[in-house]
Amino acid sequence: MRSTFMGLETSKRGLYTQQSALYTTGHNISNANTLGYSRQRVNMQATSGFPGVGINAGTMPGFLGTGVEAGSIQRIRDGFVDKQYRNESNQLGYWENRTKNISQMEDVLAEPSKYGLQGSLSEFWQALQVLAGNPDNGGARAVVVERGVAVADSFKYIDKSLKEIQDNIGQEIGVSVKDINSIMDQIAGLNKQIAEVEPNGYLPNDLYDARDALVDELSTYLPIEVKHVPTGGKALAIAEGTLTVKIKTKNGEITVIEGKDYAKMSVVGGDGEGKPASPDKMESFTFAGNGNAAGGPLKVENMQESGKLRSLVESFGYPDGNGGVKGLYPDMLKKLDDMAKAFVTEFNKIHAKGEPLSGTKVNDFFQGNSASTIEVAGEIQKDPNKFNASDAAGEAGNGIIALELSKFQFNKIKIGDIDDTTIQSYYSGVIGELGVEGQQAVKMTKNSLTLLGAVSNRRDSISSVSLDEEMTDMIRFQQAYNASARMVTVMDETLDKIINGMGIVGR
Repeated sequence: MRSTFMGLETSKRGLYTQQSALYTTGHNISNANTLGYSRQRVNMQATSGFPGVGINAGTMPGFLGTGVEAGSIQRIRDGFVDKQYRNESNQLGYWENRTKNISQMEDVLAEPSKYGLQGSLSEFWQALQVLAGNPDNGGARAVVVERGVAVADSFKYIDKSLKEIQDNIGQEIGVSVKDINSIMDQIAGLNKQIAEVEPNGYLPNDLYDARDALVDELSTYLPIEVKHVPTGGKALAIAEGTLTVKIKTKNGEITVIEGKDYAKMSVVGGDGEGKPASPDKMESFTFAGNGNAAGGPLKVENMQESGKLRSLVESFGYPDGNGGVKGLYPDMLKKLDDMAKAFVTEFNKIHAKGEPLSGTKVNDFFQGNSASTIEVAGEIQKDPNKFNASDAAGEAGNGIIALELSKFQFNKIKIGDIDDTTIQSYYSGVIGELGVEGQQAVKMTKNSLTLLGAVSNRRDSISSVSLDEEMTDMIRFQQAYNASARMVTVMDETLDKIINGMGIVGR
């Protein structure tokens, strides 16, 4: 037989459940602007009917409902959309960083501009043409020497500036490694907390959100694969469990987080602080395993071409496997060195054929064999008359060599691996190639940002808090609460009639 107070209990459950739903709605509204927060909902379910099942249960035509209960409070997420978001975030991390590094290089080269290397070379050729017409003019000779010094200084400035940026990129690699280790440590710590809570039948939704935000951040650095592992015990079926995080490489995966354990990342051949010592030693990273996190080596050549860390490595430089170094900045520095060496060598060949206006003959106008070592010979800087402008000794008005040197800008020579090119053409080609790479990087950054924005909007439509929806839910739960409260009043009046009104007939 059912209890006399069964209706009161049924309504009480309704009150408690709708109250829980209102509390959850309030929690959603409070966190409407919280970064990484996922809206939550109460999964309501009907309680077991009366009578219960079993051989000793009473018999009656059908079950009588006993009310409602909050089965669980679940956050709303879509794992597939999360995976898409992290893949696009990984691509954006790569292209955004590459765009920044190319932009910094373009700022140093400052081309096209009258203040760049091309401008210095143009002024140098002009000074030589003037000298060819006035070979015995001391002022014209001094200008040639000054313009030559300006060309050498331009080479040195570009070389020094690029190396400084390259060094900063190396430091950024070290900072990124520290950030990655910090993120993995926090994820492992949250895994530990979640593993302690879930087996008791609870859903730590806010811990899930914090962990997912960290995984999103980690995905900007490295391409990752995430797997959920059940915690066991009395964990609910919708519990998300701990995370196992693996880094995807060209030859397999590296497990870096498993449960409460993570593998600490470091740079092989680094300076002890995480920064790589030099591009020729930037061969690999390593993940020192801890507990169940296996870790292992990550060679640069096996890194997938995505993520901020890969972009940093490509800009800083790494061994090419043939005894050399490749990368955005090493390639540009090598091209500058090749250009400076060819320029010095070929210019000096012509200069050595000439004769000075006075003093001891100096064959080499330029000294050095790279962008960082090029300079005008000290003897010529002290005495511009030692510049070899004529093709015969003792002829003050002879400017044939100076004229030939002014036309050197049109001479086709070999620079690096390129045959039959002029100094100007070679440098213009270098700048043009950089411009194309910069345009591609900007384009890919915009594309990645657009795709990430689309996925982010899709994820927000699923997981973020809509104040309009929450207000609607608040009214809905409030009305249900009020109705349950009214049922309590009705049942109270009914019980009052039974208790105080029965058995008094005839009195």
